[in-house]
Amino acid sequence: MSRVLARSFLIIVITFSVIACSESQKSPAEIIYVGGNLITVNVKAPRAEAIAIKGGKIVAVGSNASVLKYLGEDTKVIELNGETLLPGFVDAHSHFSGVGMQAITANLLPFPDGPVNSIPALQHAMRAYIDSSPIVKKYAVAIGFNYDDSQLQEKRHPTRHDLDEISTDIPIVVMHQSGHLGVYNSKALEMMQINSQSANPAGGVIERGSDGVTPNGVMQENAHFMLIYKLVPDFSKKDYVDLYRAAEEQYIANGFTTVQEGKTDLKTLTTLPEIAESDPFKIDIIAYPDLVTIGDHPILHGPLMSKVYADGIRLGGIKLTFDGSPQGKTAWFTHPYLVPPAGQGQEFAGYPAFTDQQALDWFELAYKNNWQVLSHTNGDAAIDQLIKTVSAMAEAHPNRKLRNVMIHGQFLRLDQVKKLKQLEIFPALYPMHTFYWGDWHRDSVAGLARANNISPTGWLMDENMMFTIHSDAPVTFPNSMRLIDSAVNRTTRSNAVLGKEQRIEPLDAIKAMTLWAAYQHFEEDIKGSLEVGKNADLVILDKNPLSLAPNLIKDIRVLETIKDGDVIYLSPGRVSQ
Repeated sequence: MSRVLARSFLIIVITFSVIACSESQKSPAEIIYVGGNLITVNVKAPRAEAIAIKGGKIVAVGSNASVLKYLGEDTKVIELNGETLLPGFVDAHSHFSGVGMQAITANLLPFPDGPVNSIPALQHAMRAYIDSSPIVKKYAVAIGFNYDDSQLQEKRHPTRHDLDEISTDIPIVVMHQSGHLGVYNSKALEMMQINSQSANPAGGVIERGSDGVTPNGVMQENAHFMLIYKLVPDFSKKDYVDLYRAAEEQYIANGFTTVQEGKTDLKTLTTLPEIAESDPFKIDIIAYPDLVTIGDHPILHGPLMSKVYADGIRLGGIKLTFDGSPQGKTAWFTHPYLVPPAGQGQEFAGYPAFTDQQALDWFELAYKNNWQVLSHTNGDAAIDQLIKTVSAMAEAHPNRKLRNVMIHGQFLRLDQVKKLKQLEIFPALYPMHTFYWGDWHRDSVAGLARANNISPTGWLMDENMMFTIHSDAPVTFPNSMRLIDSAVNRTTRSNAVLGKEQRIEPLDAIKAMTLWAAYQHFEEDIKGSLEVGKNADLVILDKNPLSLAPNLIKDIRVLETIKDGDVIYLSPGRVSQ
């Protein structure tokens, strides 16, 4: 049956009592969807048969009879044929520009997302990339994304010596999947003036060779961040356009209509709006600049810092990074790592990015300017520091409601949950780790007891707290179905269940990617549920995640993504109606 039904046929099939487009009835809608499973994410009206759209807004949602009152001569009626329609997904923490960079750099991801499960495979992937990439030829630098030492056969990071076997003529950097470490070849270290006399920066480590002084190429945290932004080429505007459009296509193919550009650098902050002004993005992009990197820059006080989008771009606040990565063994814990990283003793528990006083100073600046703060905290010690800092802010500014956000919170302790609730710190958790690094966290990072409770969504549900779940792309692909799957099933690469008490229901996972994610960004009045007056940001799935067996959720396909009523993505082979 055609997905677009004739007006007269619809009236006969559904009800003879509906008189379409009567002058005494409602103003006609532009589009009406019927015949599918509608997940409204609206507790007041959880069930609906149809939805009507006009001017990019939802004008009716409910029974067929009530919605067909908006049927007019020119209304397009789309039959869903049992497909599932729900609000467009919101990626509550990711790195939009990083997804673009991922598209133009070497793919070093391990199975199932990429080809690299050994150092020779990494070297092969980089050689092939260098031989074929126009970016390398144009800018004489080679960048690889997302190797994972936990999945390499050698169970170690590559070193500059491994990269020197690829080339010593051009600078090479390969970035860890966490984004918190990078490995540089000798040419890159020479260009960046890193040598035996280089001291570790605050909040970072320059790893050394067997002599204890010569850099081995592995740069952790701030040591990595201080180099990577210098090494990334100053791309042409066309290259940036291609980069960002590639990122956009990744997101919309997964049903995302709103995404985050977290820890934004100054170049991205200036380039994104320039591109959007001439050719607006199809989706909404909320940027959170890295405050430590750019400081109190004038751009933070300009018109982009707004709750209103300009050509699909706005600044939502600022980002702070309190610690590192548990899978990279740089996150800051109160207890030691189960297996310490190379060169560290048995008491090693990671390290902070800055002191308590520095954290207070950054928050004071944010509170002074009413900026929402996103705080990256993975280890429980970093979460303690965040709680201490926000407690001080609450005492100093008791009436300020900025919706502070804890990003990741992977090793959030049970005793910290009530403190988050009391301080109104919004948790944005990362259950994707249960699949990608669950086995690693259990066997090498923290042991079974702590690993069972990574991204403890169950504890938050017990406290009736809203929270979000996110992809952190490009750390992982922005795969919406695997994101729901990870929160619902919590299975690891080895198919073990990690923390079954932390599993949540599919509807709650959807809430965490729609309405609750809209709330995190102060957008709950315009997004996140199928309600009259909200933006017509929608996604159509081939199956219903609420009725499907939980282990099959990851295989659900996104068929269409719709922004403000316009179809912006069609799955391959699907015909626009």
